[in-house]
Amino acid sequence: MKQQGRSNNFDFLRFIFALLVVISHSYPLSGNSENAQWIYRLTDGQMNYASLGLNGFFIISGFFIYRSFARSGSAWEFMKKRVLRIFPGLFIVLLLSVLMVPLVYEGNIPLLQNWEWYTYLPYNLSLYGFQGVVSGVFDGNFYHAINGSLWTIRYEFTLYLCIAVFFLFRRNKRTIQLCLLLVSLGMLWGYTFFREVLGPLSIFRLLGYNVLNLGTFFVLGSLLATFELERWVHWGFVLVLLVLLGISVYLDLYDVAKHILFTPLVLMLGFLTLPRVSKFGKWGDSSYGIYIYSFPIQQVLVHYFKPSAIILMLCSVPLSMLFGYLSWHLVEKRALIFKTKSFSKLYGKWLNLV
Repeated sequence: MKQQGRSNNFDFLRFIFALLVVISHSYPLSGNSENAQWIYRLTDGQMNYASLGLNGFFIISGFFIYRSFARSGSAWEFMKKRVLRIFPGLFIVLLLSVLMVPLVYEGNIPLLQNWEWYTYLPYNLSLYGFQGVVSGVFDGNFYHAINGSLWTIRYEFTLYLCIAVFFLFRRNKRTIQLCLLLVSLGMLWGYTFFREVLGPLSIFRLLGYNVLNLGTFFVLGSLLATFELERWVHWGFVLVLLVLLGISVYLDLYDVAKHILFTPLVLMLGFLTLPRVSKFGKWGDSSYGIYIYSFPIQQVLVHYFKPSAIILMLCSVPLSMLFGYLSWHLVEKRALIFKTKSFSKLYGKWLNLV
């Protein structure tokens, strides 16, 4: 069953995955354990909402980032698209976070003498110089980070750089498929058998465990993109994958099987014919905004009101949706006009004056 055009369910799936992260964070940020999550108890600790959301994000990203690579005429064009998708929204949330600090600051030294306040934006904008806290901010909260969601972005961007390497032999699709297959098999092997050894290792603040786990989802998503998975989407395959996933959970083997089963399941769900769901994208893609704004929103709510997990969830979800919607329409969508227009043409007159 081939799904054509842009009629798909991925905007809705990204939205759901973003909300799963918000819901999951409501537990630890309110002082509760993730053990209280319904899905955690149901699967005997094999799943939680945040991991499902992040895994889904990386699967979808891997699939469509490869498609973006295939459509791009050069590595420069490809990376320009990726930078425009990530950094404008990231810069604004970091800027707003810095401006928020005086409202919640309770440090022992004057804020203007707190060097961490000045470094917070540039360090986090660099991705690899991640700075989680500003001393004196949210010190009374259960978690002290201003935005604990941002750690995943450097993994995402690193994977973009890895895909860009394929421009060295982009005309040979078979070679790319073979590389993706070998890399995915190697990462699966490493995750399954050597994560206790490789997991704690770190380079450029990229933890081995996260590289193997999230990276495998991303690479498998890219691999399936090379085989045009949408040509083979059918409800029957989806049901089989759901049954196998359920069996893996029952046998306590989900962690072993999740990359192989969850990846095609998410992508097939994205391409199934669901007319009402496929129209969800008309509201815009607020998932990234929800993801990057939800954590500081929740931290502010905890700072002032100390809510329970359920109350935090009920308050932070609509607020995150609002900020995600505004982020898309006021920042992210507007930044994307640069994808197809050169900077020199847009700012030609200004450049000539300079």
